[in-house]
Amino acid sequence: MAGWLGALKKTRNLLGKVFSAKTNLEEMEVDEIEEILLRSDVPVRLTMAIVDELESPSRKASRKERLGAMLLKELGEAKTFEWEAEPKPHVILLLGVNGSGKTTTAAKLATRALGRGLKPMLCGSDTFRAAGSSQLKLWSERVGCDFVGGEMGHDAAGVAFNAVDSALEKSCDVVLVDTAGRMHTKTPLMDELPKMCRAMNKRLPGAPHEVWMVLDASLGQNAIIQAKQFNEVVALTGIVVTKLDGSSKAGFLFSVRAELNVPILFAGLGEGEADLVPFNANEFVDALFDDNGESTDSTD
Repeated sequence: MAGWLGALKKTRNLLGKVFSAKTNLEEMEVDEIEEILLRSDVPVRLTMAIVDELESPSRKASRKERLGAMLLKELGEAKTFEWEAEPKPHVILLLGVNGSGKTTTAAKLATRALGRGLKPMLCGSDTFRAAGSSQLKLWSERVGCDFVGGEMGHDAAGVAFNAVDSALEKSCDVVLVDTAGRMHTKTPLMDELPKMCRAMNKRLPGAPHEVWMVLDASLGQNAIIQAKQFNEVVALTGIVVTKLDGSSKAGFLFSVRAELNVPILFAGLGEGEADLVPFNANEFVDALFDDNGESTDSTD
């Protein structure tokens, strides 16, 4: 829980005036409450629902209990990724725009796989930047796992095919394919993603088995717009949220289920290798309400 408290400090500081049990909401204008929620990128629909709940005369539960139940419902049913999932190797394709933290996320996921006694492989299919693949290769050496990459200008689909082929030969359990950072508006780069999927499926039917989008929390609702575009090109199966510790816009996570219908699987709570953790909706919501242990009011 401590990790969530630290990571959500900026968002909690913004929402505190509304969520804190110590705040007298009767002294606040509705417009002020709405502004606070929207500034933290809580979606408009949910903002209106929160305001309605706060204006409700109900006193049967505390503010935290009432709003907490509403927020948990928005996040949807939790889903935990099963690292031991069949078939082997289990191929995970990581997507995202430039700067979202894909490469570091791939390395952290490989570390988690190693921690479970599995044999991961990192695939650097970013062939658009001179240092695209070499950066992940350095991570593979640091983490201590197999690596397949391609030089700048090589066919990214061919690199992905080779990675799956090598993973089968080496009996790897997980293949983490790091793609080039691409803007959702760049059609040629976006069109390459289905080609990569076809190449991997040709070598291993069903691959990739997972397609995860890495979202930068500091972008807030703009990250949802990006994810929608990617989801139209390659169907997403999961979301990884990075940089929560530097964002005051964590409210955008309440848009993920409604807008994408894709589960949030992992969250980055810091820069350390151990700071990428399975997403925990209860701890996320509790951290938004943390009030130094005083948020247990029975009335408003």
